[in-house]
Amino acid sequence: MISSPFPVLPVVLIVAASYLLGSIPSGLLISLSRGIDIRKHGSGNIGATNVWRTMGKTWGLLAFFCDALKGWLAVYVGFWIAARAPVTAHLPHFVTITKWLPKDYAGIAAALGCILGHNFPVWLRFKGGKGVATSLGVIFGMMPLAALTILAIWGIVFKVSRYVSLASLAGAVSLPVVVILLMSWWPRQAWGAVYGWGNFYFAVAAAFLLIKRHSANIERLINGTEHRFGTPKPADKPSAEAEAEPPRESPPAP
Repeated sequence: MISSPFPVLPVVLIVAASYLLGSIPSGLLISLSRGIDIRKHGSGNIGATNVWRTMGKTWGLLAFFCDALKGWLAVYVGFWIAARAPVTAHLPHFVTITKWLPKDYAGIAAALGCILGHNFPVWLRFKGGKGVATSLGVIFGMMPLAALTILAIWGIVFKVSRYVSLASLAGAVSLPVVVILLMSWWPRQAWGAVYGWGNFYFAVAAAFLLIKRHSANIERLINGTEHRFGTPKPADKPSAEAEAEPPRESPPAP
C-alpha cells in the first residue's frame, strides 16, 4: 500500500502513468516495423486511418486496436493506483482521516492523461494522433454502454457519408449528450450505468479535444475538399496495378 501525505499524489501518479502509456505511438511503431515512416505518407498522421490507407486493412486494424487498448488499459491502471494510494488528511486536534480517491475520478484522470499522451507525445515533439481510437478505448474502460452507443453513431455516419472525420466529429459531439441521457434515464444498478457529473465534464473535455484536433478536417469539410474514404487523393494517383486492385474495405471505427 502506498502512503500518500498529499491529496494530489494519487492523481499525479495516475496522470503520469496514463500519459506515458498514451504516448506510445502505436501507428508509427507498426509502420516502422515494416520499413515505413507513416509520418511521410498520406496525411502524415500516426493514427489508424492513415495506417489503413497507407499500409492496408490488417495494419490499420492493428493500429486501431493498439490505440484503443492503451486507452482502456490506462483507465484500469488508474483504478489500480487509486485502490492502493490512500489520501491522508491531518485535521486540527491531531485528527487524521484517510480517504481513497473515488474510482470515477481516478478513471477521469487516467483518461485525460492517456488522451493527452496520445495527442502530444513527448517522444515525437508533441506531434501525435488525433485521439479518436484512444478516446474510444478510455470510454470503454469508464462507460462501456456510452462507448457502444458512440461506436454505433460513428458507424452510421461513416456508412452514409464515407467521411472518417465527419463520423469522428459526430461521435465527439454526441458523447456529452449520450452521457447525460445515461445519467438521467439508465438505471443506476444496470450494466453500463453512468453517474456523477465528473463523467459529463470529462465527456465535454474529450469532445472538445477531439474537435480541436480535427480543425483542419472541419475546414475541408466546409470547403468540400475533405478526402472521402475509398477514393484516391489527387496527389496520390494510383498506378495501373493499384487501379486493378479491388477497393479496400471500411476503416476501423474511431
